[in-house]
Amino acid sequence: MAAQFNTLVAAVKAADLVDTLKGRGPFTVFAPTDAAFAKLSAGTLESLLKPENKAKLQAILTYHVVPGQVMAKDVMKLSTAKTVEGRSIAIRTVNGSVMINEATVTKTDVSTSNGVIHVIDTVLLPE
Repeated sequence: MAAQFNTLVAAVKAADLVDTLKGRGPFTVFAPTDAAFAKLSAGTLESLLKPENKAKLQAILTYHVVPGQVMAKDVMKLSTAKTVEGRSIAIRTVNGSVMINEATVTKTDVSTSNGVIHVIDTVLLPE
């Protein structure tokens, strides 16, 4: 599964968030796949990975992280969740699929040493 997160890993490194996300947690990460990053407008990812855009990249990445370990059965009970970035994400169920803002959750409850990952098909952009 890790092979589908090369872009996310590169972005986390560029944003200097590796130590933060390896921290004690627990964290719930809504992890966009490489395919999700590929859906961004042309040039967006390249721009975000530049050192001068580190703060913006950090904001986007921490917008994908919710404090605490929230398993899928609990996510489905929520309508919003406050992110580490500070803003809230919208959570809803549409035709049996869980949506985080406009992203669809494609895989749930991937356990990590300090929390859980839910895989999503779209990069979440704070507005």
